[in-house]
Amino acid sequence: MSTRIYFDNSATTPLDPRVREAMLPFLDNIFGNPSSMHLDGLEARQAVEYARGQLADLIGAGTDEIVFTASGTEASNLALAGFTRAQPPGCHIITTAIEHPAVLMACRALERSGVAITRLPVGGDGIVDPAALAVALRPTTRLVSVMAANNVVGTLQPIAELALITRNHGAVFHCDAVQAVGKIPLDMRTLPVDLLSLSAHKFHGPKGVGALYIRKGVRLSPLIHGGGQEKGLRSATENVAGIAGLGAAAAIAANGMSAETARLVCLRDRLLDRLLQRIPQAYLIGHRYRRLPGHLCLGIDGREGETIKLLMALDDAGIAVSTGSACSASHGSEPSYILSAMGYDQLRARGSLRITLGRFNTEKEVDRFIDVFAAQIINKPEKR
Repeated sequence: MSTRIYFDNSATTPLDPRVREAMLPFLDNIFGNPSSMHLDGLEARQAVEYARGQLADLIGAGTDEIVFTASGTEASNLALAGFTRAQPPGCHIITTAIEHPAVLMACRALERSGVAITRLPVGGDGIVDPAALAVALRPTTRLVSVMAANNVVGTLQPIAELALITRNHGAVFHCDAVQAVGKIPLDMRTLPVDLLSLSAHKFHGPKGVGALYIRKGVRLSPLIHGGGQEKGLRSATENVAGIAGLGAAAAIAANGMSAETARLVCLRDRLLDRLLQRIPQAYLIGHRYRRLPGHLCLGIDGREGETIKLLMALDDAGIAVSTGSACSASHGSEPSYILSAMGYDQLRARGSLRITLGRFNTEKEVDRFIDVFAAQIINKPEKR
């Protein structure tokens, strides 16, 4: 077993052995096409529908409101572009300045095709002011898209309040919940969210499978055309093993979320409190408490320009962390657009370190990380 410490669970999570076990039959003996009418196909179809029920149970949805996709990115693109294509011309969309590229780039593409886009600002803690949304609404606003939890700083948005403002206006609310599903409770029976994106590999499921929740009555146009699978909204032969894994991951999360959340909050707070004691120049980025259970984003005052070197030193010591979103790693030398939107200057916007804990991390690993991290800072003082 590897002795490395993996603290990059917002980038991806290790596959839960129970999820792997659920997937194995569909990588071997049960290989039929779920659209086929023979027994082999029916067995595969049953697995897909069983997983649909498991995911529906996790988020409080109906099974007919779940469409499987190949990723959270595809789910968000289907939500935004699919909804807009089903609208008459003149549609106005509201999103935020700190969304994941899956949403921001989809909005940019829609903007090039003539769709009006408004990007709401955020405060220094990364939170959207609901009053700003209320002011930004127009008679032509048809869709609002706000993420549940930010992938870089971990901040939780006031989704219930934002979605209610949107519903009262008569518009549809989309939530990119890729970082949140399986980690915090999200119940579509009480949340006025109409479209919700998720991805299995963010909560100990397999990569390459996601889903979009679509509230009954919301109309979308498909982005992928073909055989009409997934209610005609996502044509392609279903990834049966991946979907079975997503379902298993959803069931595990539903059964253990309360205990796991409490454990991760304790680990997170232990790491933060002890690190701030050992390294006074460290500072937290984002809201202190309104954040994902296992998520920390840190800066080191005066050392922001050395973040990449620090990350590599930690990697050499057997500890995996990140400087931000894995989806933006190719732009690592540029200031984070998320931190810039939160008011950080260019130097500090380049200098964040993201530490994200998951199901298999331990107190011993947290303490080891603190010792190694502190040694890197204390033994290599700031150059002046």
